[in-house]
Amino acid sequence: MRADVEAVAEEIRSSLALLRRHLDWDTANRRLEELNALAENPKLWDNAAEAQKLMRERTHLANALEGYRDLERGLDDALTLIELGEAEDDAAAVAEAEAQLKEVKERAAKRELESLLSGEADLNDCYLEVHAGAGGTEAQDWAEMLLRMYIRWAEQHGYKVEWLEESPGEEAGLKSATIKVSGPNAYGWLKTESGVHRLVRISPYDSQARRHTSFSSVWVYPVVDETIEVEYQEKDLRVDTFRASGAGGQHVNKTDSAIRITHLPTGIVVQCQSDRSQHRNRAAAYEMLKARLYELELQKREAEAEATEASKTDIGWGHQIRSYVLQPYQMVKDLRTNVETSATQSVLDGDIDDFLGAALAARVEGNA
Repeated sequence: MRADVEAVAEEIRSSLALLRRHLDWDTANRRLEELNALAENPKLWDNAAEAQKLMRERTHLANALEGYRDLERGLDDALTLIELGEAEDDAAAVAEAEAQLKEVKERAAKRELESLLSGEADLNDCYLEVHAGAGGTEAQDWAEMLLRMYIRWAEQHGYKVEWLEESPGEEAGLKSATIKVSGPNAYGWLKTESGVHRLVRISPYDSQARRHTSFSSVWVYPVVDETIEVEYQEKDLRVDTFRASGAGGQHVNKTDSAIRITHLPTGIVVQCQSDRSQHRNRAAAYEMLKARLYELELQKREAEAEATEASKTDIGWGHQIRSYVLQPYQMVKDLRTNVETSATQSVLDGDIDDFLGAALAARVEGNA
């Protein structure tokens, strides 16, 4: 077998070895057997919240183990086909098998990254907020561009996106917006996106076509389920109602259905205006508050609370995690990992996997 083919195969074997270690193979298989047995207990659903948690763990573990086995089979099949093709001097068969081997390598690399998603809330859905920095229309337009980027990424990966709040800019763009991203590992993949994002471009709002620098911040926090207890006191909350704004259903700007909750001790503010029912918006806002308080606790555990608060206080120079330059040259660069690309339009269309993967790997390495 050619040296280049063997080199690719060795990379896949290395990824498989890492995956097996991350999974703790024997323990994972025993745990799956336990979960399968528990799932057959008819009394399981007497406690719906506990049952959902168990079934989510079971699905995640089963997918991880089957994914590993599928990669093993893919590697063996591709190498066998290459050997047969070379033995029969069938160049077309060899080329097809090599393409299959390359595809297995890509899947193995992705699985290896996913194995790093071992945080307490990494499997959960998440909320994603975007806030425009100083700069008026230019910054508000940038906030809308950023939100579009994340929505495109989510849709490309089969995640469900739900709009919860939107505060439109005076002329264009968004002052702020909040969406909920639902799907496996949503929080795990997006959690490293919290921070300030910087845009440099020729402003479409400047009649003299000058270059402008704009800032917007992103904040990601996990959706928490009923099994996680988050404590707060009603006396620490200020609840306000207001009229919904922005594009939406017939109820928009007609009723005070939108809800804003401020947690006074921390200054955390959440709001929801996605439903015409004030009651449902209130319930959703309380869930968002619970998630934000839980995220704050996670940050404290990771000794990052101070840096996180700093990233929220000044949406400008010195706090950015990524720079998007459209003029005078094309470059998107992550300032934490130094990953960069000149394919700026692809990034703005949601192609951010390289940035997410590198930031996740760096975060895990930093906590090791």
